[in-house]
Amino acid sequence: MEKYLINPNERIAKINKDLYGHFSEHLGRCIYEGIFVGKDSKIPNINGMRCDVVNALKDMGLPVLRWPGGCFADEYHWKDGIGKLSDRKKMVNTHWGGVVEDNSFGTHEYFELCRQLGCDSYVNGNVGSGTVNEMNEWVEYMTFDGVSPMAELRKKNGSEKPWNLKYFGVGNESWGCGGNMDPEYYGCLYKRYNTYVRDYNPDKRITRIACGPNVDDYHWTREVMDKVKHHAKGISLHYYTIPGDTWEHKGSATEFTTAEYNKTIARAYRMEELINNHLAVMDCVNPQKWVNLVVDEWGSWYDVEPGTNPGFLYQQNTMRDAVIAGVTLNIFNKHAKRIMMANIAQTVNVLQSVILTDGDKMILTPTYYVFKMYKEHQENTLIGSYITTDDIYSKEAERSFPQLVESASVDENGVIYSTITNTSATKASKIKCQIADTKVKSIKAEILTGDIHDKNDFKKTDAVYTKTFSDFRQLRDGFTATIPACSVVKFTVER
Repeated sequence: MEKYLINPNERIAKINKDLYGHFSEHLGRCIYEGIFVGKDSKIPNINGMRCDVVNALKDMGLPVLRWPGGCFADEYHWKDGIGKLSDRKKMVNTHWGGVVEDNSFGTHEYFELCRQLGCDSYVNGNVGSGTVNEMNEWVEYMTFDGVSPMAELRKKNGSEKPWNLKYFGVGNESWGCGGNMDPEYYGCLYKRYNTYVRDYNPDKRITRIACGPNVDDYHWTREVMDKVKHHAKGISLHYYTIPGDTWEHKGSATEFTTAEYNKTIARAYRMEELINNHLAVMDCVNPQKWVNLVVDEWGSWYDVEPGTNPGFLYQQNTMRDAVIAGVTLNIFNKHAKRIMMANIAQTVNVLQSVILTDGDKMILTPTYYVFKMYKEHQENTLIGSYITTDDIYSKEAERSFPQLVESASVDENGVIYSTITNTSATKASKIKCQIADTKVKSIKAEILTGDIHDKNDFKKTDAVYTKTFSDFRQLRDGFTATIPACSVVKFTVER
């Protein structure tokens, strides 16, 4: 029996709700069809936003939404997406499928979506093909409450008052699709562009995010950190879990062996290594720790579903993805002291999405249910938690990962939330949890579990969903439980 210790006296950091953020890019059917259908659609909507999708995302607890990209951000010119729909410019989305982008979803629509979701905003600016003036005017358009050309233009387009812009990313993937820059060059360019990202409202200062590394590019982190330092509050990290060994053959989302499953989970768990190493580099350059980490693109990436546009990145979602989500969110919680925000890619119909749509139909993915289970962690205090567990070795990945990955938090009323992911495809695990200086009053639990291949589709929408978990025994100061293979479990402990 594995030992699990929770210490509510060890209060580590507040878990920023924005660790549970999401990402919606102008890519495939993420925004168009997935979220935005237009006011004239027969699909029930409010101001063009699908009611079913918005309600599901609100129920899941979506705290912040990143937009408009991704690679798309560095070819997006914001003035093309304002004003009358009939006057908006059409463009070719060169990154994603070569389809026509009609700009019917723009700045006003994005902030309307944030209003309906009740979430914070995270906008990515165009450094790759945009100008300093263009970025400066966009920030003025979004945030200035006074008399100015951009404020007047915003009012003319129907928004009398400015919006609250919480986060602003100065460029995206500048090492790749955002301009193929060197880190030294981007670091200097960041300071130039950032100078003109004005804080027009001193009571609502914008949190600036610098473009950080891809995967394990520690040289990029070091050089950019050396340049930006106090000019940024966050630096981004992008890491995707890809089971295949080439971009041309990333692996199937639904057809995989147990060995391939283990390879995928091993690569997902690498997030722990990457966070630790990048934070070490950041702190070496900036021991004052002015800058925090933002993992604003993460999740699984497989080959697209057969018969779909390769540029739309549409993939199914199985219990394997639920395990990836459970492991990753527990890792983020454990690093709450230094991770400011994270954004899974992407919200609807793209990569590891939480929702899939087909016309007026909608399904919730296994990943959706993990986010919903974990939402109580948001704004809680991370507390000490320690678990003994076996390691599982993946020969294909040439690395190990723990069978059990956990985190625990406490809310303002003293209620403890513990989330545990059993990564094993076949083996259950018995645990005994002891909670320090605690007399347990009551415990309830819920679980998401199934075969590693289980999924929801449009023929069977409820093959995977959360259920009440009862295979535990309450103790005076904790509990014992058997955690099934391939599962995510949440315990709620009242004291």
